[in-house]
Amino acid sequence: MSAVAEPKSGSVVRQIANAAPAVGFLAALLITHDFRKATWALVALSAAALTLSLVLERRIAPIPAFSGGAALLFGGLSLALHRNDLLQMKMSIVDGLLGAALFGGLVLKRNPLKLVLGSALTLPDRAWRVLTIRYGLFFWASAVANEIVRRTQTPEVWATFRLVAIVAAVLFGAAQFPLLRKYWDDEAAARAAEPPEPGF
Repeated sequence: MSAVAEPKSGSVVRQIANAAPAVGFLAALLITHDFRKATWALVALSAAALTLSLVLERRIAPIPAFSGGAALLFGGLSLALHRNDLLQMKMSIVDGLLGAALFGGLVLKRNPLKLVLGSALTLPDRAWRVLTIRYGLFFWASAVANEIVRRTQTPEVWATFRLVAIVAAVLFGAAQFPLLRKYWDDEAAARAAEPPEPGF
């Protein structure tokens, strides 16, 4: 099966844009030791990433829009309410809800992952089900890990963990390649293995 492939340059730019808010947040926190100033950097970079996506692709795909919007929402609430923990809970809440949505979809005999990625991937229902279960478990594991780190470690360690989580998401997406290549050409499958939520 074939599909219209996304240019590699576009994929690279998107990955850089997705990682920029987390990198900027950590850098600002390490330099200023001020969580609030680092949050301002996160909000600004998240807005810039969404704008860049809109300019380059003339649209904002649902997943980056959701991830970037969540960063803006929780970052904005953290700044407005002067509560650092609201931003730190973002990953727990968002990933927890994503996992619940995926498993809830399976219970209702629907597949949210297929609805979001179906235009980019052509897979049989069995493969969609396997991917949905894997990503649902991954999201819940990420949410639990975030809760443990944010409750037991310093803000600097937590911010570093967020970068590690992004790398883990990318590696997890790449680990889906053997499943995808059974049903799709290698080049397209490699691009499709990108994780749904790699951003901050």
